[in-house]
This record gives sequence, structure tokens and C-alpha cells, in this order.
Amino acid sequence: MELAPSNSNQQHENNNSNKVQGLHCSVKNYEWGKPCRDSLVAKLFSMNSGSLQSSQLDEDQPYAELWMGSHVSGPSFIVFDGSQQRVTLKSWLLENPNVLGPKVVEKWGGDLPFLFKVLSVDKALSIQAHPDKELARTLHKLHPDVYKDGNHKPEMALAVTEFEALCGFVTLKELKAVLTVPEVVELVVAENVNSVLQITDEDGEEKVKPILKSLFTDIMSAGKERVAGAVDRLRSRLHKESQVRQLTEKEQLVLRLEKQYPSDVGVIAAFFLNHVKLAPGEALFLGANEPHAYICGECIECMATSDNVVRAGLTPKHRDVQTLCSMLTYKQGSPEILRGVPINQYVNKYIPPFEEFEIDCCILPQGEKVVFPAVPGPSIFLVTVGEGMMTTESPKGYPITEGHVLFVAANTEITVSSAPQLHLFRTGVNSRFFQDS
Repeated sequence: MELAPSNSNQQHENNNSNKVQGLHCSVKNYEWGKPCRDSLVAKLFSMNSGSLQSSQLDEDQPYAELWMGSHVSGPSFIVFDGSQQRVTLKSWLLENPNVLGPKVVEKWGGDLPFLFKVLSVDKALSIQAHPDKELARTLHKLHPDVYKDGNHKPEMALAVTEFEALCGFVTLKELKAVLTVPEVVELVVAENVNSVLQITDEDGEEKVKPILKSLFTDIMSAGKERVAGAVDRLRSRLHKESQVRQLTEKEQLVLRLEKQYPSDVGVIAAFFLNHVKLAPGEALFLGANEPHAYICGECIECMATSDNVVRAGLTPKHRDVQTLCSMLTYKQGSPEILRGVPINQYVNKYIPPFEEFEIDCCILPQGEKVVFPAVPGPSIFLVTVGEGMMTTESPKGYPITEGHVLFVAANTEITVSSAPQLHLFRTGVNSRFFQDS
């Protein structure tokens, strides 16, 4: 991907040539990913890597995540035009902090505060939460082999296809219905069930939280044999009842999860969480200490630069049930769905309540042009459909096509024109950070 605007490494040291850099990115083959032939991640990775990696795609492997950023667990590389030199984005940023802008350097040092991803989800991810900064530092210090850094990980998922997730706890009314499910009741303390059934809407969420915490902890801490028996009975009962009645959406979901993770406590835990369905163009943001699990679909994801995950169900990976149950907020109710704010006729901006990042989604019809104004922080652009041209104020243009990923320096105005229709996403530091700082 030859996108750098000069042909000599010396010129790359010149600040004027640092404004746009093409990136080669890392891929993750987690077992929940989509098969190679069906995976947007595989397709984009192949196009992003060009002749470097495309022949190395493994048709038998799932392709789950494309990482675009500076995190050491999945680094992106700058490949200089006309050179075999390959430098990690992280090391290049440390040598060229001016491209981040002074406010970003002052706040986060010589690194990106965000990590940009594409996810292709074929099988449910673990029931998990991400720690806040204080807990992240503690976990990293105690278990650096499991919790790789000391940063928090607020995140946002923007649906590219229909996308399903579990997120946050159900309302009091729905919780009371959950406590009529016999396989749930057999795994929890009867006193907690009775306490919930006696709470009224007027009592308020604060009265529910400690009891909900006890109930959820009962479920997640139950012994493997008890859980396996309950899940087996749940599956048998729902299959029988499906012959005589229409199962609820949540019941249909837990049967899907049971097929993917037989005898797993996450199948039962799913009753306690909201089942969210996003249409393409809708986004879900997840703060610290909120339980969630992506179920299926493809999305653009952005988060603070971290890889900290506390898991407790629907996973073969390390589980930390005690930490998860103790850290959650136990906030109830459906999560907020973002639909973006139109910046112009072609661009929607998604601004979560986190200062590290925001996402722009641009759908540019054939033969049209759009300007991304200069911003005081760095950006990463991803092209997912079509081809076109990217230009700065210099006369040099950058041909872009599907799979191209570009780092753009702070204070750089970008103009994008399309040949066929062009779809691209941009992530950068949250606009509100610059307004508030």
C-alpha cells in the first residue's frame, strides 16, 4: 500500500511529509470470528496487506478482529514508500509526537489514546466487562499476565451489518419475570428471589442493586455440575414447550447460546441482560464495569487503548468471576443507542461520553467530494467499500481503495473524492475533549 507522499526516508523526517501515512494492520483469529470466506475482517486484512499477506489467508481459520492503532498486542506498521523499512506506528509516534497535537501529547503522552477495530462475530463473545482506571491499574499490577495494561477500556460498537449484543441488566419488571424461570430459581438463594418480588417501582434502583448483585453472583458462582444440570433441563424444557407455544426472543437466544457453549453458566446469565439488536448505522457504547457480550454480526469498534477484559461466561478463556461480580455497576434498563449526528449530507458523527474517541461514518456517492476539517488531534481512516482519492492542502494525492487504513496527523484538512461509491470510517479524539480543555 504505497500511500506516503515522498520517495525518500529523509523526507519522511520532514514534518510536512508526516501528515498522511498508510498503515499495515494486525489481524486476530479468535475462535468466535467468522470463517475466512464470510469475514469482513479477512477481506479488509487481505486488501490492507496487499501482496504482503493476502496469499497467507488461511481458509480454515476464523477471522475475528482487525486492529488499527498502536497497542502492542496488535500493532500497526508504517511501510514507507519505495522502502523495505517497516516501523511500528507506536515507535514512529514516539519519534514524531508533533503529529498528535500538543493537547493530546499533554494528556496522553506520545501515543494514541484510542484503538480502532473491525469485528466479524460468528459466535458469541464472552460475558465480560472492562475495568475502570483504578481497578485496571490494580489488576495489571496483581496479574500482568492476564491484564496486559493499566488503562480503562470504554468502547463503542457501530453496526456495519445487523448486530446483536447482550448489554446491561434488565429492568425490575423483567427481572421479576426472570425469577419465574425454574432453572434460574434453582441456582439462586430463595431469600433473594423473595426480596426482589417484594420491591415496587417506587422503591428505586438503589434498593434493587444489592439484591441484583447477590442474585447474579449466585448464578455466576454456582458449581459446574449444578450449572450443567440446570442448562440441560432448560434446553429440554424449551424444546418441548416450543412444540406448543412461540418461545420468547430471550428463550430463543439462550437456546442459540447453549448450542455454542453447552453447559455454560453464560446461558443462564443471559436472562439477566438486555438483548440489543442494532441496525446498520446504529451504535452502542459501553462504559467501565458494564456487563456485555457481542452475539453476532459485523461492526466497527473503537475504544481507549487497552486490552483489559474481565470474563465470567461463554468462553474457554480465563474466568475471573469474583472480580466481575464485584466490579459491575448493576445499573438497570436498556442502553442508549446512538444513531449519529449529521455533520453534512455524507457524514454522520458518533460521539460517546468518553474523551478518548469518536467515530465518523462517511457514505460518499460516486463522483462526489467531502471535506474533513482539520482537528487538533490525530485520526485514523478506514476504507471499507469503493475507491477514490484523498488529498491534503499539498498537490500530492493519495489513491485509496477498500482495505486502506491511513493515519492522519493533527491539524490536517482532508478532502476525499469518490470514483465508485465510497464508504469510509474515521476515528479520532472526541471533539468535546478539545472544547473542554
